[in-house]
Amino acid sequence: MDNFKDLFESRYTWIEGFMRNVRRYGTRLALIDPPTRRQWTYQEVNAEVNRLCNRLQADGVGRGDVVMLQLLNCPEFVFAYVACHKLQAVCCPINFRTSVGEMAWLIDDSRPKVLINSVKTSPIALEALKQTRHKPARLLSTANESTADVTAYSDYVSEASAEEPVLTTPYNIYLESARLYTSGTTGRPKSACITSINEVLSAHDIMIHFPMSYLDVTMNTTPWFHRGGLHCAGPCPALYAGAAMVIMSKFDGTTALKYVSQYKITFIVGVPTVLEELADRQEQNGYDLSSLKGIVTMGSPLERAACIRYQKVLTPNIFNGYGTTETLWNTFLRPFDLPAHAGSAGRSCVDDDVRVVKIFEDRRGEPEELALQDGIDVGEVIISSPAKSPFIYHNNPAETERKYYKGFIYTNDLATWDSEGYITIVGRKDDMIISSGENIYPTEVEAVLNLHPKVKDCIVTSVPDKLRGQLVTAYIVPEDESVTAEELDQFCKESKEIANFKRPRYYRFVKQIPFNATGKKLHVKIKETALYDWKNGVLESV
Repeated sequence: MDNFKDLFESRYTWIEGFMRNVRRYGTRLALIDPPTRRQWTYQEVNAEVNRLCNRLQADGVGRGDVVMLQLLNCPEFVFAYVACHKLQAVCCPINFRTSVGEMAWLIDDSRPKVLINSVKTSPIALEALKQTRHKPARLLSTANESTADVTAYSDYVSEASAEEPVLTTPYNIYLESARLYTSGTTGRPKSACITSINEVLSAHDIMIHFPMSYLDVTMNTTPWFHRGGLHCAGPCPALYAGAAMVIMSKFDGTTALKYVSQYKITFIVGVPTVLEELADRQEQNGYDLSSLKGIVTMGSPLERAACIRYQKVLTPNIFNGYGTTETLWNTFLRPFDLPAHAGSAGRSCVDDDVRVVKIFEDRRGEPEELALQDGIDVGEVIISSPAKSPFIYHNNPAETERKYYKGFIYTNDLATWDSEGYITIVGRKDDMIISSGENIYPTEVEAVLNLHPKVKDCIVTSVPDKLRGQLVTAYIVPEDESVTAEELDQFCKESKEIANFKRPRYYRFVKQIPFNATGKKLHVKIKETALYDWKNGVLESV
């Protein structure tokens, strides 16, 4: 058994899976970059990875060293991700929209030995490094030419060998292979550590639930620095399965549909707003989507009316996943769950244990203290997912202690669940509105407003009120500019989906609502905006 343990722990790694595909599917297409019309087979991807590996090794990069990526989805991201696996380094992709101050904090927190950024983000990185205590040994950029401060990626690897790098230590499944920062909507982001075995089992999870194989062509429209970008039809599962991957660095609905038709894409991944734009453009243009096996969405609940539309316009096979940066997705809705269970987050994935536990004012609910499975009782979602998370944050023991408890992560998400285990997210603890002593969850009000034909999208928050404590406030993106606050108020009064006291008392019509880079509505941000608008008298009361 000791021999099996040694063999399993050294060989059941993500990089071993990739290298199997290099040997098995060497001449099969692995990567497509439509803007540059470049394509790479598995052998060619491996050659590019080796060039980067050999240069990084020359710079002293090895086991445990951090390579930070501030890149849009691009070929260099893929090469760096695989190279980190091969060198047993830690791939640390960060948000390409990060500010100078945030960037400086991230560099000091993770202390990268190498920083790779794009032409657009290089100025941010250089400015940030003026503020940091830690200085990376090497700065690389996807720019065409090197400068005194930054080496062009193409120059860096141009003379490097494509031979396999020489490694002196065996692989191990428990080594940290990726470090992903949470969105950080309520303060400094947390850095979730992910091991090689977590990445293997994350790939397996995707392959099971799609399912995905070497015959598929995938395209993830979300940024790869996010868990759902990297690990859902992104580089992790696609290259582990032997599939081909089409790169989309910046989402555009028409372009995405053209790619589906041109490259015979089988799976698309995107947040619900992506699906909405795809449906709009498909209705206008009618592209050939016959190759699609499914569209997977994450980030927020899939409302019933929207789901039915997407099934009709795009593909009958709509999937919806819910989870966290720390644990990937942990509940899942498959096509046979829809549209009947649209609006819910689905049921636990194969290897996960997702529960809704009771909420107490003075302590957290124990994992066994379950909320009633009646679809009404609201509790907190907790997740046990050891296959996809080592349950630890980098350099943050206090947050590790606060978020992880008895093998579960406490998500701060509020939800109900029913007798079949379908979980419906109703909001977050921080977003809950208390009006006249009644609890109101923004998502349930948003779902009703989005049913109105003149509403394209909305976000709900609250403003202070001396009498009731808080008043529900809605920001509306109109589908039809003729829509009025009075019309929406009457619609909510007549709705059987929410009680009358939950309807918005203030409205404002806007061109767009705030989302983070991963497609989640920023209720924290809109609450700040609403308070400012309320103080300045620009909200419309009903």
